[in-house]
Amino acid sequence: MAAARLPHHVLEVVFSYLDISDLRNCSLVCKNWYRYLNDENNDVWRLHCVRKLAEEALKSDILSNVPTYKAKLRAFYHAWNPNDCSKNIYIKSNGFTIHRNPVAQSTDGARGKIGFKAGRHCWEVWWEGPLGTVAMIGLATENSSVQCQGYTPLIGGDSESWGWNLVDNHLIHNGDSQGNYPLLNNAPKYQVGERIRVILDCEDNTLAFEKNYEFLGVAFRGLPDTQLYPAVSAVYGNTEISMVYLGPPLDG
Repeated sequence: MAAARLPHHVLEVVFSYLDISDLRNCSLVCKNWYRYLNDENNDVWRLHCVRKLAEEALKSDILSNVPTYKAKLRAFYHAWNPNDCSKNIYIKSNGFTIHRNPVAQSTDGARGKIGFKAGRHCWEVWWEGPLGTVAMIGLATENSSVQCQGYTPLIGGDSESWGWNLVDNHLIHNGDSQGNYPLLNNAPKYQVGERIRVILDCEDNTLAFEKNYEFLGVAFRGLPDTQLYPAVSAVYGNTEISMVYLGPPLDG
């Protein structure tokens, strides 16, 4: 058909005006269109990236581990949800970092925009400020609270969330400690700025973590077959936490 023979410079103009959801359908039209859109660094993805993402995010190193334009777009659509976080938290202009306001006697959480029920997924989370007494990283369903009174392990504090406290290296679920993590003698404490990779396997129903490219082991098993969202909670005033979705883990 004629569409399959359109030159790339024409496709670039046409595709740059379409929504992201439409591009997925376009990739199914013919092999030529599929090959063009499968190039994650072409000008179509670059144009969409520039339109959607803040210049600050594109110029900083926050997206350093998502090298292609399409991957950066994907990370943006998986970033923190401004409508699913504590009232004491706001999302910075880069779109990938949350800031907790200095509110006393409050624990404040946030969830990502997209939850997962199938497949394998990996994302990075890192603190860019003090941890305080409790700094939780993990998963939550949409039914888990994003704010509570006092300074507590909010993520992991109920049956709808699972968390790792980076301050004391304890796993928490349903309000109870599930033991130390990682299972290492004298496990090093988290250092501000270290990127932690969160690995969710919805086929095996497991949650694991990786730090400095070292796999730390499975933290939680037997996760429910329900939509699970990236989640964190913090207690320290003016601390900031960034998250970047990476896609399927590199081991498969």
